[in-house]
Amino acid sequence: MVNFTLGYKNNRVRLGEKMASSGHIVLTSHSRPGSNHLSPIHWGAEDARTRGPIIGSVSNQSHRNVIGTHSGSYSVYRAISVAAGRLDPAHVPDLTNTSPVTNVGPHNQWFDPKKIVSFDPWGHLVVNEFKDHLKEGFDIRPTIAITQARLKLMEMQEAIAQRRLQPDGQVLLENGDVNVTKIAIDPVWHIPGLADRFEVDEHTFRRAIFEQMGGMYPELVTRSDLEVFLPPIGGITAYIFGNPDTLSDPDVRLACRVHDECNGSDVFGSDICTCRPYLTHGIEISVEMAQRGGNGLVVYNRKEGRALGEVTKFLVYNARKRQKGGDSAAKYFERTECVAGVQDARFQELMPDIFHWLGVTRIDRFASMSDMKHDSLVNQGIEIIERLDIPDELVPEDAHVEMEAKIASGYYTSKSPKAIEDLDSVVGRKIEE
Repeated sequence: MVNFTLGYKNNRVRLGEKMASSGHIVLTSHSRPGSNHLSPIHWGAEDARTRGPIIGSVSNQSHRNVIGTHSGSYSVYRAISVAAGRLDPAHVPDLTNTSPVTNVGPHNQWFDPKKIVSFDPWGHLVVNEFKDHLKEGFDIRPTIAITQARLKLMEMQEAIAQRRLQPDGQVLLENGDVNVTKIAIDPVWHIPGLADRFEVDEHTFRRAIFEQMGGMYPELVTRSDLEVFLPPIGGITAYIFGNPDTLSDPDVRLACRVHDECNGSDVFGSDICTCRPYLTHGIEISVEMAQRGGNGLVVYNRKEGRALGEVTKFLVYNARKRQKGGDSAAKYFERTECVAGVQDARFQELMPDIFHWLGVTRIDRFASMSDMKHDSLVNQGIEIIERLDIPDELVPEDAHVEMEAKIASGYYTSKSPKAIEDLDSVVGRKIEE
């Protein structure tokens, strides 16, 4: 223990000396004298090498061809690790044996610069596609990783006990575990593509991000030559049930749930919303579809509290519960807008990108009531055959306020929605209960 501590302290000192000896601070607002673009990015090109690598690492500033850096919202922890002397700032990952467990793409959608604008479609193929760059010393890092896993969920055990599902030994095991392929995706924004998707001028788009993020990335407004931005936000995780190789085949039926993060419900089981019940229902229909020879897909987006954040969400909870008349469906969205200034910041316009990346053109069973998710997919040319609302028995007691408010606002339902004048009668639990 003594030797380890001394070694750690000595290492930290050496890293501190290395940082201190690195010279003056170089601002990123303008191109660095002597730098060159050895790796230009041609978004939407038909092969990876023509498109060019995404280089967001900071080990060699002259190689960078993007704004921002890798790892999304976790990039700040990397910086702290360097500052604390626990990480060598010059460290380059050893990518041996990190290749995907299954192939994805390329699909035709990758070659349309307007189809995928929020992440790098070649992000999982760095080691193979850019091996020459890697040999030359370019620090190119994957922005997508694909692995295998087993899910252990009590809801799957309940589905087996209630005979809604039967173990098959491949997708669903006897103990209720579920075999999946899972994919992690970090955000990589093509700025012109995002501006086009939101139908705003690119300059306006760049300036708004720069100003509203406190001026964190001056290159947004000073470096129009840099068209790719690695934002410090959460990414996407996708879970595939069945055979990933047939996911893009429209003749193979597909069940799907697109889910936006809700820590309170998904992890801790809070009953004020339907998030975990709807998520596990989506997993169940995905398992069922895979067992019948089709595939299932669950897309999990890191957009906590409608992308307004958990603090804002909890403030809204308090405001809803304490307002005159209590928590009612009639004022559900109004309280969110009063606190946050907007009802929803998830912007489902970007959500279809992962379907284009996977080559999906048709969803046979879509477990979502959201009109925004449905419309975004359909507007991007993805056919939806059947929409599934959450079964009544899965709606928690305190979540009826949310359900009736959403249905009244235009969410899909197979049942008759309540009249607007009847929404005041749908009231949630009091805050002190």
